[in-house]
Amino acid sequence: SLTGSPVTLKILQNWVPRVSHYFDKEHYTYVGHQIVIQESIEHFGAVVWPGALALSQYLESNQEQFNLKDKKVLEIGAGTGLLSIVACILGAHVTATDLPEVLENLSYNISRNTQNLNTHKPEVRKLVWGEGLDEDFPISTYHYDFILATDVVYHHGALDPLLATMVYFCKPGTVLLWANKFRFSTDYEFLEKVCNIFNTTILAEFPESNVKLLKATVRKN
Repeated sequence: SLTGSPVTLKILQNWVPRVSHYFDKEHYTYVGHQIVIQESIEHFGAVVWPGALALSQYLESNQEQFNLKDKKVLEIGAGTGLLSIVACILGAHVTATDLPEVLENLSYNISRNTQNLNTHKPEVRKLVWGEGLDEDFPISTYHYDFILATDVVYHHGALDPLLATMVYFCKPGTVLLWANKFRFSTDYEFLEKVCNIFNTTILAEFPESNVKLLKATVRKN
């Protein structure tokens, strides 16, 4: 079950779109830094979706509640890397992950936007949901303070591996922050599964874009 009374927010129009025929470069401003994101029309993961804007905005505005400084942060389904860049600016040790075909654009955006920052150097890694987790991210070595996920739930066939990945990385003390645009009944079914497994709080809703922002933590026995 969900707990908490969500705040109602708008996704701020803090970017200026620049249109081109193939690559879009979107300009955003978070935490006093201009961020330039290169998008690609080839992959879902190479476009900035509303959940990433919502969570970036929320983390910028709630730094006391969610202090990322020197924390270990894993983003799953990082896409263009906007959220990972914002987390890096906020001082986190960031590992941004996605499918192999997305990594080149993801690495480019993260490198370009963090190379002149006096922050922890972010890492970009392949992560296919539900595959090779024990080998690539053994629990004995990898523990994260925060798991970030935005618009990872939509009409695709990997929802069970996605949930298994969330469960794998969410250990006692880990906070999962998940922002998603809710479109389909399967989205709400996934939300119900998350609520059955984790202590889940809805932090904010963005009604204009149908985005909900949730916090999930492991239940104490």
